[in-house]
Amino acid sequence: MAHVLKRILIKLLWVGVVFLGITVISFWVIHLAPGSPTDLQTTLNPDAGIEARLQLEKLYGLDKPLHIQYASWLKRLVQLDFGQSMSGDHRPVWDKIKERLPLTFGMNVASMVLTLLIAVPIGVTAAWWRGGVFDKLSTVVVFIGFAMPGFWLALLLMLWLGISWPILPISGLTSMGFDSMSPMGKLWDVTKHLILPIFIYTSGSWAGMSRFMRSSMLEVLRQDYIMTARAKGLSSRVVLFKHALRNALMPVITILGLSVPALIGGSVIIESIFALPGLGQLFYQAVMSRDYPLIMGSLVLGAILTLIGNLLADIGYGLADPRIRVGQGGK
Repeated sequence: MAHVLKRILIKLLWVGVVFLGITVISFWVIHLAPGSPTDLQTTLNPDAGIEARLQLEKLYGLDKPLHIQYASWLKRLVQLDFGQSMSGDHRPVWDKIKERLPLTFGMNVASMVLTLLIAVPIGVTAAWWRGGVFDKLSTVVVFIGFAMPGFWLALLLMLWLGISWPILPISGLTSMGFDSMSPMGKLWDVTKHLILPIFIYTSGSWAGMSRFMRSSMLEVLRQDYIMTARAKGLSSRVVLFKHALRNALMPVITILGLSVPALIGGSVIIESIFALPGLGQLFYQAVMSRDYPLIMGSLVLGAILTLIGNLLADIGYGLADPRIRVGQGGK
C-alpha cells in the first residue's frame, strides 16, 4: 500500500508540472494569433478610435507585458477565478463553461462507454477466431471506419437521416415546443437530438480500439500460461475471460486514457456541425472573438480532464496488472 501511495503522489506532482507547462504554452500561443479582443469591439464601431481601443486594452490588462498578464491570470486561477469574458455578455468565464460542460462531458462519457462495449467484444472475438469469417469481416469494417472522416460522415448522415428520410433531428438540442412536452417526451426529444452526434463520436474511436484489443489479445493468447491453462483442460470460456482478457486490457486502458483529448478536440467540430450548445462550440466562438479568458478557461478544463484521464489510466494499470501495482516493492 505504501508503494501504491508513493506512486500516486509522484504521479500527482508530475501532473502539476505538466499542467503548469500546458498553461504557459497555451497562454503564449493564443497571444501569437493576429487580432485581439478589442478589435471586434472597435472595428465595427465608427465612433471608436484609437483612444477607445487603448482604454479597452487598459481595462482588460492587455497593455501590460505578456509575463505580467500570465502571472495575473495564474494568480486568479489559484483562487479558482477564471476571470470575466471579453466578448458577448461579459459574464464570468466559469458561468459560461458550467452551462455547457454537462452536455459535452455527457456525450464524451457515453461515447467512451459505447466504444468499450463495441470494441472489446469485436477485438476479443476476432482474436479468438483468428482468420475466420468474423475476423475478416471485422477487419474490412474497421478499415472503412479508419478511412472515413468524422465530419464527412456527419454531413452524410444529416443528408440521409435528416433531409432525405427525416428520421432524426440534425440541429440543436431540443425541438420546438419542448417546454410543453411531458418529462418522458423531453427525455426522448433530447435523446433523438444526440443520437447522431454520439454515433459520430463513437465511430471515430471504436475502430482503432477494436484493433488494439485484437492485437493485444493475440499476443496474450501466445503466452505460456495460456497454453498451460489449456493443457490443464480448462474450458475456453475460463481461459478467455479469466486468464487472457484481463491482461489484454492493458493497451486498451492506455488508449482510453489518451483518447480524452481527441474527444474534447472532436467536440469542437461535432458541436459546430450539429449546432449543439456544448463546450466545443463555446471554445470555437471564443477563438473567433479572441476572448482570451474564455479560451484559457476552456483549455485549462481540457488539460485537467486529459491529465485526469491519464492518471486514471495509470491507476487502472495497477488494478488490471498486480505486477505494476506491486512494482519494486515486490522485489
